[in-house]
Amino acid sequence: MTTLAVEELDDRLVVTLRRPEARNAINAAMVGELHDVCAALEEKPRLLLITGDGGTFAAGADIGELRDRGRDQALQGINRAVFDRVAKLPLPTVAAVDGYALGGGAELAYACDVRLASPTAVFGNPEPGLGILAAAGASWRLRELVGASVAKQVLLAGRRIDADAALRFGLVAEVVPAGELLGRAHELLDRMARSGALALRLTKLVADGGGHPLTDDLAQAILFESDEKRVRMDAFLAGGRS
Repeated sequence: MTTLAVEELDDRLVVTLRRPEARNAINAAMVGELHDVCAALEEKPRLLLITGDGGTFAAGADIGELRDRGRDQALQGINRAVFDRVAKLPLPTVAAVDGYALGGGAELAYACDVRLASPTAVFGNPEPGLGILAAAGASWRLRELVGASVAKQVLLAGRRIDADAALRFGLVAEVVPAGELLGRAHELLDRMARSGALALRLTKLVADGGGHPLTDDLAQAILFESDEKRVRMDAFLAGGRS
């Protein structure tokens, strides 16, 4: 891969956005490589950690490429499609954001299940200033994450959300020093990995589906019949008696 560094571990992939000459701006090559990552995780579900190289998460989409795109490319949803695919991955995803996450970079972070930030993290969607809109998920994902008022401040008024505000609004789970960011992200993933994989997968599926009693019941019915449920509950009961 030319725009991503991918570290493959037993229970997770660590993906680092790496276009230092463009502050990790998301171009067509990166979109293609992110699709490759998603294909691997759809075939063999694992946790995913996404971060950026060089003190920047991703400073946006590649403006040079956007300048040359027209109506047909917009209707293809080039960036939106890969961010949707990230959002729908079977197991949880974590974005470790250091520095700028702007435009498409912010939308990639919004597509992840959980975000951690360094004190220098900044989220924003300046697309209207370029004569376009944030069409790769920000217009609705950000609203779901922080509420309509804050989302409109970002999308319409060009507000940038720094790390402290992101924590206050619930956009990020935690703010930690840059040198500890990846370590803390791995601790979070370690905690997730200790859960039952099928339980984690179905919980994400149910939560992302907006919730419905019948869906809950069906997912729970699958889990109640699983061997892993019995093994884990037996271990819990045995521990409780000791």
